[in-house]
Amino acid sequence: MKRILLIYIFFILTIPAHLLSCKNHTPPAKKEIVKKPEEMDDKISDNIKSFLQYADDNNGKIDDSIKLYLYHIVYSFYEQNDYHNLWSKKEHWSPLADSMFQFIEKSKYYGLYENDYHFKNLSLLRKKFIEDTLARKDAVLWTKADLMLSDAFMKTIKDLKEGRMLHDSISIISKKEYADSFFIINLKTAVDLNSIVTVFNKVEPSNNDYQLLKDALKNFVDSMDTTRHVYIYYPQKDSLNLIKTLQQRLSETGVADKNVLLPDSILLSQEIKKFQSNNKLKPDGKATGKLIAILNSTDVEKFKRIAITLDRYKRLPVLPASYVWVNLPAFYLKVWDHDSLILVSKVIVGKPTTRTPVLTSRITDMVSYPQWTIPASIIKNDILPALKKDPGYLERKGFSLVDSKGESVDPYTVNWERYKKEIPWKVQQGSGDDNALGIFKFNFNNPFNVYLHDTNQRYLFKNSFRALSHGCVRVQDWQGLAYFIARNDSLNLAEGQKISYNEDSIKTWVNNKSRKRIMLQNKLPLYIQYYTCEAKNKEVIFYDDIYSEDKFYAEKYFANK
Repeated sequence: MKRILLIYIFFILTIPAHLLSCKNHTPPAKKEIVKKPEEMDDKISDNIKSFLQYADDNNGKIDDSIKLYLYHIVYSFYEQNDYHNLWSKKEHWSPLADSMFQFIEKSKYYGLYENDYHFKNLSLLRKKFIEDTLARKDAVLWTKADLMLSDAFMKTIKDLKEGRMLHDSISIISKKEYADSFFIINLKTAVDLNSIVTVFNKVEPSNNDYQLLKDALKNFVDSMDTTRHVYIYYPQKDSLNLIKTLQQRLSETGVADKNVLLPDSILLSQEIKKFQSNNKLKPDGKATGKLIAILNSTDVEKFKRIAITLDRYKRLPVLPASYVWVNLPAFYLKVWDHDSLILVSKVIVGKPTTRTPVLTSRITDMVSYPQWTIPASIIKNDILPALKKDPGYLERKGFSLVDSKGESVDPYTVNWERYKKEIPWKVQQGSGDDNALGIFKFNFNNPFNVYLHDTNQRYLFKNSFRALSHGCVRVQDWQGLAYFIARNDSLNLAEGQKISYNEDSIKTWVNNKSRKRIMLQNKLPLYIQYYTCEAKNKEVIFYDDIYSEDKFYAEKYFANK
C-alpha cells in the first residue's frame, strides 16, 4: 500500500501544474486599471496565469475575439517563466515587441499572412497604448498583448520551419519534445539576442532556390495589386453559378456590364471574346479551363502560389552534393554537382490524367536500347480496347504478346472479349529506334513503375506544353545525363569498388545498338518535384499548375486569405 501511495505521489508531482488546475475558470476581467507603472508588471503576471487557465478550458480563447493558436506551447513557456510578462515593461512595449510587430507587419515578404499572427488585434492595442492614456494603464490589455505576441512568435516559427500544409497530427506542434527543444528555446534565444529576425532566419530552409524565391518575393509584394477579385471555382456542377461568377469576374475587368447578373450564351461569348482580344488571346468566346485560370491569376492568387511553393521547400530534406532535379510544371530536368549546374534538359511529363508522381529516389541502373514492357494501366485503357477491335493492332505497333515463359502468343487466337481490365500476358515492344522508350532508359526504385527515358517522339520537345506522357519522364538530353552519371560514378568510387563502363563504352553500345544494363556503383539521388514558380533575375516566374496541385492547396489552406 505504501509503495502504491509513493507511485501516486510521484505521478502527481510529474504532471504539469496547469493540467491539474480546476476546469471551468471564470472569464478574466475585461478591464483592470493600475495606478502606478511600477505595479503594472506584477499585475500582468497575475493576469497571464488566469488568462492561460481560461484559454486551457476554452480551446485557446482568451476572450470572444482572440484565440491563441498554440496556447499549449504558450502555456508551457509562461509556466517555465513564472508567468512573467515578456514583451513590455512598466507600460511600455520592449524593443523586442516592436521588432515582432514589425516582422508581422512585413510577413508577406516571407510568404506569410499577417492576420495569421494577431496583426489586427495587436495593431488596435498598439494604437490604444500610444493614443489613450487610460488604456495604457489597463493591465488586461497589456496581458492580451503579451499573450498574442508570444503566440505570434510560436506560430511564425512553426510556419517558417515546416509550412502550413501539414495536418496537426503530424506537425511539430503535436510532438511533445518540440515544445522545449524548438519553440521555447528559440523564444528564449530571441530574448537573449534581442533579435527576432535572427532566430526566424535560422529556422528557414538554407536551400538556395528557396532563398532566391524569397528575395524575389519582396519585389513582387512591393508592386502587387491587393484588390480582391471574384474567384471562379472550376469545374463545378452548378452551371448557373459558374456563369454568374464568370460574369462578375468579367465585369471586374471592364468587359461586362456589372448590372447583368446572368447573361445569355450569346452575350457571355461576346464578353469573353472582348476579354480575350484585350489580352492578346485567341478570341473564341469559350469559357474553358484555360480562360478561368487566366481570370483567376490575380496578384492575390499568385501570392498564394508563391506561399505554397515556399512551404514545399520546407518539406524538402537537405539536398546531397550531387543530384538530379525534375520540376514537373516547368518541364525541365537539372543536374547539380556541388552547387554547380551541370545540365539543363527539357522533359516531357505525364498528362493530367496520367500524372507523373512526386517522389524521391536514386537512379540505380541505365539500359541502352531498352525493351519496353507496357504497364497494366496502358494495357487496360489503350491496348485492350484496340485489341477488341483488331488483333492486328499489336503487329502494327511493333508490340509482342508474351506469356510467363517468355514465349510469343498469337493475338488472333485470343478471345479478347473475355477480358475487362487485366490480361494474363505481357505486352512488350522490342528494342530499337522505334521503341517508345527511345534508345536509353534510367531506372530508379519506385512503386509507380515510372522511369526516365529517351523517346521516339523527339519532335514533342518543341512544344511549350509538355504534359503528354503516360507518367514516365522523357528526357531530351539523355546523353548528357548518362555521361554525367558515368563521370560521377567513376570519381566517387569507394576503396575496392570498380566500374565496367565509362562515357566511351556508352557511346559504343549506343552506336552498335547493343542492349546493355549498366549498374551504378554510386546511386544518384533523384527528386521529381512540383514547383509552379521560381526566381529568375530577382523576379518571380510562374508555370502552369498542370495537375491543379496549387489550386487544391489554395482552396484547402488559403481560401479566406
